[in-house]
Amino acid sequence: MIDIISFVLIGLGLVFFLGTAVGLLRFPDFYTRMHAAGKGDTLSTLLILLGLALLNLHDFHHISLGTVLVSIKIILIGIFIYIGSPTATHAIFDAGLRTGKDYWKKDKDVPS
Repeated sequence: MIDIISFVLIGLGLVFFLGTAVGLLRFPDFYTRMHAAGKGDTLSTLLILLGLALLNLHDFHHISLGTVLVSIKIILIGIFIYIGSPTATHAIFDAGLRTGKDYWKKDKDVPS
């Protein structure tokens, strides 16, 4: 049962990564692309790491200290990404605003 939950979490994470990639390619300007990258990257990475941490603990009969520590490290990496990725995205947004990057307007041509 834990294997199925792990594979579902990893699969959902990959689907969100695909959505992030599509958003980066299809959205018209810098700000909407960064929004897709920031949201999708954080959520998909957390789902994949949670699935991997659960998959690491899949056999409850032979859990050792090493497998528990590996799962804890994976969860700590997820927490670091949960804090760091939105912060980095915000800093990049701020840099775009400070340099005068224009917003996309509907009457403009879509940049390539």
